Amino acid sequence: VQLQASGGGLVHTGGSLRLSCAASGRAFVNNVMGWFRQAPGKEREFVAGINRAFGTYYTDSVKGRFAISRDNAKNTVYLQMNNLKPEDTAVYYCAADGLVISIRPDAYDYWGQGTLVTVSS
Repeated sequence: VQLQASGGGLVHTGGSLRLSCAASGRAFVNNVMGWFRQAPGKEREFVAGINRAFGTYYTDSVKGRFAISRDNAKNTVYLQMNNLKPEDTAVYYCAADGLVISIRPDAYDYWGQGTLVTVSS
């Protein structure tokens, strides 16, 4: 099973990026898919999650700016990030597994390799 994250890059404050995470080797249509991020010197933190019913949950700091979605036919989860801020700078990881959206990294068994998002001020 592999999760391949892509879409990171360098943007200015207020800019937008769209991250993608394509899963292969197993279908996650019945599972939660989510995004975490880890800034230098900080612990990995939950960003957003989406369940099998397309219910979503976001950490407070990204509400109204980020949107998570999924395409089950493509076994892919997306994270649309708008109005980016310097504090959003981090390596973003996709994750999958489980039936209930959890903010705990240990609730997810499958992880992508990470994609770097850098927001300049």
